[in-house]
Amino acid sequence: MRVMLSMLFCVALLCSASLAFAHTPLCSCFDNGDGTVMCEGGFSDGSSASGVKMVVKDASGAVLEEGKMSEVSEFTFKKPAGDFTVAFEAGEGHAIVIKSSDIK
Repeated sequence: MRVMLSMLFCVALLCSASLAFAHTPLCSCFDNGDGTVMCEGGFSDGSSASGVKMVVKDASGAVLEEGKMSEVSEFTFKKPAGDFTVAFEAGEGHAIVIKSSDIK
């Protein structure tokens, strides 16, 4: 009986862990080479990022541009001069901040 309960507990723990990571946010941004940056987003379970809020800020934290992911989970903006960040804001626990130095 004790072994059976231990096994059930382990199975429950493994199942809950996989559910916790089933909706991990994903976002990458690329320099288009034409003065614009394009970001693509989604979630690890394959769900769309359409409508997810995107915020571009300068090095001091001032908002330069706000928008949302398109129907195809893309967001394109004019590349700011100097350092900046791009935030993918899909809610608590689902946010990603990308530094301009990481955008190639």
